[in-house]
Amino acid sequence: MKPLKQVGQSYLALIDGERQLQQSLFEDAAATYRRAMEVSRTIPQDEAFDYDGFDAIAHTGLSCALVKLERYPETLESTEIALRYFNRRGELNQDEGKQWIDAVYSRAVALDGVGRFDESLKAFRMVGEMIAERKGDMKNKEELQQAVVQFINKVESALSGKKPADYKAWWEFWA
Repeated sequence: MKPLKQVGQSYLALIDGERQLQQSLFEDAAATYRRAMEVSRTIPQDEAFDYDGFDAIAHTGLSCALVKLERYPETLESTEIALRYFNRRGELNQDEGKQWIDAVYSRAVALDGVGRFDESLKAFRMVGEMIAERKGDMKNKEELQQAVVQFINKVESALSGKKPADYKAWWEFWA
């Protein structure tokens, strides 16, 4: 297979994974992102291809699918790989900035899912700041901001031992 064809197939798989995420086909999306990475690994090393950047983008998509499947330990593995790249780059440009925010958000949800609440709270606060500072457009900005606030409130309640504001005891549902 010629390198240009491999590059094209890798990026097409990323596009397919994103489409599957939007259609809530999370198992399919996870498999597609993994396939994208497999194909990208067949590109000869002497080609001018950003292997680390591609993996970061693919692992971000994979982590978004895995978090929806509540496979939190796997999500954390993928976000660590993605964030190793994005944190080193340290920028919120148009495309990679969205990916970076998604990776931090997936990590925060996964940390909450495995019961690492202190780390989760820190990550949710970070993603909230990243969204607020985001210069470019984000199609789901308000929705994501609301989700972050809800998670922060939930985690803070869990850490303080208090009941969430919307908490009702089981007997209150019949009253």
